[in-house]
Amino acid sequence: MVNKERVLAEFYELVTIKCSTRAEREVADVVKAKLAALGLAVEEDDVGGRIGGNCGNVLAYLKGNVPGAPVVMFSAHLDCVEPCAGIKPQLKDGVITSSGDTILGSDDKSGVVAILEALRVIRETGTAHGDIQVVFTVAEEGGVNGSKNMDRERFVADFGYVLDSGGAPGRIINAAPGQNSIKVIVRGKTAHAGVAPEEGINAIVVAGKALAGLRQGRIDEETTANVGIIKGGQATNIVPDYVELACEARSRNKAKLAAQTKHMVDTFEQVAAANGAKAEITVKTAYDPYVLTADMPVVALARQAAESIGLTPVFEATGGGSDANFFNAYGVPSAVLGTGMSKVHTANEFIKEADLYKIPELVVALVKTAAAAQK
Repeated sequence: MVNKERVLAEFYELVTIKCSTRAEREVADVVKAKLAALGLAVEEDDVGGRIGGNCGNVLAYLKGNVPGAPVVMFSAHLDCVEPCAGIKPQLKDGVITSSGDTILGSDDKSGVVAILEALRVIRETGTAHGDIQVVFTVAEEGGVNGSKNMDRERFVADFGYVLDSGGAPGRIINAAPGQNSIKVIVRGKTAHAGVAPEEGINAIVVAGKALAGLRQGRIDEETTANVGIIKGGQATNIVPDYVELACEARSRNKAKLAAQTKHMVDTFEQVAAANGAKAEITVKTAYDPYVLTADMPVVALARQAAESIGLTPVFEATGGGSDANFFNAYGVPSAVLGTGMSKVHTANEFIKEADLYKIPELVVALVKTAAAAQK
C-alpha cells in the first residue's frame, strides 16, 4: 500500500531544502504544488507577514466520499532548527541520519511526508474517507508562532492529529502543559564598588537571594519551572543596578500553573522589596495546557487505528508544547503522534527507515477508521 521508494525519495527531497524558521518559502511552494497535484484545494494564510516571515501556514482540503463522517485534520510543521542548509541524508543499516554536520530534518519532515504519502495512497486505492483538512504550519520552532497566529475560523475539522513527536509509531500524546513566560527586571542602585559599595544596592545579589528561595525544576509530576537566562552588570568596579531574568513555568494543570507563576512573581517582588530594590515583572501566556480523555473520538479512534495495523498504542503526557496546544485551544481536539524521530535538534538526529514507512500507514488507518465513524 505505502510506496516505500516514493516515501524515501520524498523525504530526501524535502530535508535537502533549507527551511529556517520564518524562511520556509521554498519548501512551502514545493509542498503546495504536491497538494494541488493530489486534488486538494490549497491556500496560504497571511501569518508570514504578521510574524516577520516570508511564508504563511499552508492549508489544504480534500472533500470526502463518505457523508456524515467526521472531518479529520492532519498537521506537521515546515520549518527546522539550524543548521538546516546542505543536509545530506544517509541510509545505513535501516537508519537514516545526516552526514553529521547538520541536523537531519526528520523534525518535522517525517510528518510532512507521512501526510503526503497517505493522501496519495487514499487517492490511488479509492479508499473511503471523510473530509480531510491538512495544515502545514510555519515557525513552529522557537515559539509555535505559526499556529499561535492562525485564525480560528480557518479550522473546520472535528478533531486532528499533529505528526510531531519522538517515540515509535503508536506513541500518542494526549496531554501537554501550558506555559507562562516570566520576565523579571530587578532594579537596584549603582555605586563605585571600590570607593562606596555601601551606597549601592546590588541587583545581581538581590536576584540571587530571590533565586535561592525559588521553587524550580521538577515541582510535581505535571509541573516544572526554570530560570533560563540572566543578564546584568557592567564592570567589576560598578555595583550593578540592573539585572534581567527570563523564566518559565509549565503545568498540565491550569490551577497549578497559576500557583507556580504566582509563587515566582511573589518571591522576586518580596525579596527585592526586603533588600531595598524593585522587581518589575511581566507574565505572558505562551500557550494553554490540554488533556484529551479516553472517551473522546480523537483518542478512541487513534487507539483503534493503531491496533488495526498491528501497533500497540501508548498514550502519554508530555512536558513540551506544540502546535497541538493551539489547535486544542481553537476547539479542534488534537493529539500528537510519534513519528520515530530521535535526537532531534542535534547533528545526531536519526529516524529508522521502518518508522518512516509506518507513519503514513498509520495516517491511512486513521482516515479509514474515521470514515467508519459517525459524528
